Parts: sequence; structure tokens; C-alpha cells
Amino acid sequence: MEGERLTKVIVIGAGIGGLSAALRLAAQGPDVHVVEMAEGPGGKMRTTPSVAGPVDIGPTVLTMRPVFEALFADVGERLSDHVTLHRDALLARHWWRDGSSLDLYDDPERSAEAVGAFAGAKAAREFRAFSAEAKRLYEAFDGPVMQAEAPAFGPLAAHVMKNPRLIPAMAPGLSLARKLAMRFSDPRLQQLFGRYATYVGGSPYQSPAVLGLIWHSEAQGVWAVEGGMHCLAQAMQRVAEAKGVTFQFGTAVDRIEAAEAVRGVRLADGTSLPCDLVVFNGDPKALRDGYLGSGLRHAVPESGTTPRSLSAFVWGFAAEPQGVELAHHNVFFCEDPRIEFGDLAQGRMPRDATLYVCAQDHGKPGPQRFEIIMNGPAGLETTEEETETCRTRTFETLQAMGLIFSPPPETTALTTPADFDRAFPASDGSLYGRSPHGMSATFQRPTARTKVKGLYLAGGRAHPGAGIPMACLSGKHAAAAIQSDLALTSRSRPTATPGGMSTGSVTMANAPSRSSAS
Repeated sequence: MEGERLTKVIVIGAGIGGLSAALRLAAQGPDVHVVEMAEGPGGKMRTTPSVAGPVDIGPTVLTMRPVFEALFADVGERLSDHVTLHRDALLARHWWRDGSSLDLYDDPERSAEAVGAFAGAKAAREFRAFSAEAKRLYEAFDGPVMQAEAPAFGPLAAHVMKNPRLIPAMAPGLSLARKLAMRFSDPRLQQLFGRYATYVGGSPYQSPAVLGLIWHSEAQGVWAVEGGMHCLAQAMQRVAEAKGVTFQFGTAVDRIEAAEAVRGVRLADGTSLPCDLVVFNGDPKALRDGYLGSGLRHAVPESGTTPRSLSAFVWGFAAEPQGVELAHHNVFFCEDPRIEFGDLAQGRMPRDATLYVCAQDHGKPGPQRFEIIMNGPAGLETTEEETETCRTRTFETLQAMGLIFSPPPETTALTTPADFDRAFPASDGSLYGRSPHGMSATFQRPTARTKVKGLYLAGGRAHPGAGIPMACLSGKHAAAAIQSDLALTSRSRPTATPGGMSTGSVTMANAPSRSSAS
């Protein structure tokens, strides 16, 4: 309507959740401004320089591609016009201390045949049954949990009652490790699929059996982003800017100004940015700890931020590999996962850890780019001596399993849990926010709406959880919650609210972006 101003939204953080929310909001009408303390977009989708080019030292693979295709389609774009994706038929190559190895593929029958050759016909049958269960669980949880703004136990329970075969698949009361011990007779396969708990920052011995569904999300296909995963974040930024979003990088936020409702954001340099709404793409624990103002401590419940998930020790470097033939994604398993996860539970660096090795240029001559990840506990301060210990444990373990790097990296190539805490304030170094431990963990994560009017959450530490696709969905949920709340405000109040919330964009679903209106 003539004379009415746009709703002003500030997004704090340009991770995938914040970018997803900003994109959708801008396409729906509001004036969106993103403030990010780093020098570029992506959040944990980070890079480090090397002689072979920028090395991805965050997420290394794209799963659940339809989530991103839907994001771009929702704003009138095509994903394929902005990034080039290459499907990896080989999901990962797995190595054990006994010298055995197993490749798994995006073709379920090919994977079953590989499992049979690896561990016998019985193991192949067990794998097929496990994969079928994972598929049923994924389909059951997708609608009422992952795709919903708030995880709805009622619709999920109704679906389960209509499909009683889901009950043994969900294995209520059982940990993922216990369920896998019942499913697989070969302990190596128990260890392999138990590793999926770490995808969301948990231990298979304490995470619920339902996390087995993560296997299906990966088995549907994985894609490498040409140029590196960070190119996806950069593409999202470019599209957002074309829709009218403004970005302010290298800028820290001091506080969110709010009384009865959000009024604005104050930057670390003292600048105040008035706004109607804020989307916080950071760790919700920062709100509870008062990092963004003491008046926001009640914004999310404590149960939504504790206990904390795992952290990691992450190497990013370039070197020439020698020895075993690597795939793009490789997992070198420890001898005994009980010892590894026991150390993590006690807050210690694992004495013997499973190592993920991403060979980002596998097969190319000369120095290649590598990321190596070892699980670590949140809240761990690492001394110089412990950093050197991590270096020794990592590269001596790989050498013993046949993989040598020339030259091996220096400790300057290592990111520790303490480094993650400094990069992501109030996180304790936890990479995934709330731990997935406990049967109700899925329903404990904070949702898009907070208890502060006008303050919303997005990112992998909010619902629906960790992982690049989940962070993208969290941005969708935040944008949908804002659209719904603005529409409700429009119906109940014909004029602006006391918090300054404009009604000029309450019909955001059909409103043009600023760029298309100009």
C-alpha cells in the first residue's frame, strides 16, 4: 500500500541457515540486512589457504539436494544456474586396522553386493534389512519433524500407529549402538553405521536408534560442489544480493536491543541498526549466556542448549599422498569405538580415534588438498603440547594404516575445539549445539520462534538440527514463522505494533522483492 514501509529484518550470521532465511524473506517482501563477523559467508563452511588453493575445512559434501533445489525455486531461481554439482557414486571408502576395506555407493544394490563381498551373504541380507528400515524411518520423520516449523509428536505418533512396523525400526529405548548390534553380526558394520551419530555430534552409545535414518539421507546421493563447498554459500549470497539483501561482513554484534519486542541491533563499534525483526543464525546458548544482552537469557529454554554436542580437531592442508588409494571421502576406523567414545565422554582427546579424510583433489598429480577430522569433546582447552599430541596421533595412525603425507602439516594447520569456541561465541566449541543424546533430543532443540517477540532462530543448532540441509531447512522455518506472525499481526492490528513491526509486507508470499520492484 502506498506510503507503507517495508518490514526491516536483520539477520545475524551468514551461515547456511541465515542465508536461507535471508533469501526467502527478501523474495517475500521485507528489507533484509545480514551482519556477519567473518569476512565472508558460509559460517562453518570455511576454507583455509594452501599451495594447492583454498581447502574446505568445514562440510565437504552436499546431501539432500532437493532441499537446495527447493530453496532456489522458492525465490525464482534454479540451483544448477548458480553452482555446478558433481554426483559421487562412491559415497565413502572405509578402512579398518585389520587391513579390510569397504566401499559404499549411492546404488543400494551395489552397496549390498559390496557388503556381501566384504562380510558374506548374511551381512548383505542384514544390510538390506537395515537400509529398508532407515528408509522407512526417514520417510516417517521427514514431514512431521524435519519439514515442520516445530517437530510435531502428534502427527508422528499418528503415522507410527498407522504403520506399526515403524515401532521396531524406531527401537524406542535403545541406543543406536545397541540397535546396530542387534541388526549386524559383523562388528565392523556396527562400527561403520554407528559413526552416523557423529554427524549430529553424538555418540552411538548414547544417541537414540532412530538416528539410523541418517544412512538413508546419504544413500540418496552425495554431491561435490565444483570449486569447493564454500562456493555454495557464495552463490547464495549473490542471489540474495540480487533480491535486494545487503551484507555487512567483518562486523561483530554487541547486543540485540529488545524490551517488549525487538527494536534493533547494536554493533561492536557502537552503531545502532533499528529493525523490526531479528533472525539469529548463531548458537542459541549465546542468548542464554547473555552474550547479546542480559534481557535475552530467557529467549530459549536451557533444555534446548544442553547437554552439548561433540566438537572436533580439524586439519586443512596440501600435501602429496602416498600409499593406499583414496576416494573423495575416506574413513579410517579406530580399533575400539568404546574407548574412543569413552574418552570423549570424559572430555578427553581420544587416545585412538576414527579419522575422516577428505581428499579434495584425489587422483590429481602434485600437492593435493586434504581435510582430516577427529572427533573431540566440547569445552576442551588445548595446550601446545596437546596440539602436538593430536598431530602425532593423527598422522602416526594414518601411516600405520598405509597413508603417508609429504610433507606432513604443521600444527598451524589444525583447528581445535577451543578455536571453534573463539570463532563461534558461546558455543564451547560444540559444532552442533545441543547433543542428540536421549530419546527426546529431537524434540528439545529450539525452534524458529523464541520467547522474545520479533526474535527468531536459524542454523544447525536450531530445529531441525545439524547438517547443511537441516540448516537450510531451519532458514525456511524461520522465514515461514515470520510470514505467519506478520500475517497474524495484520489481521489483529491494522496499524504498526508498539515494537515497530510494519504491516506493509504482511502479504509477503505475493510481494515482489525490492530488486524486482525497482
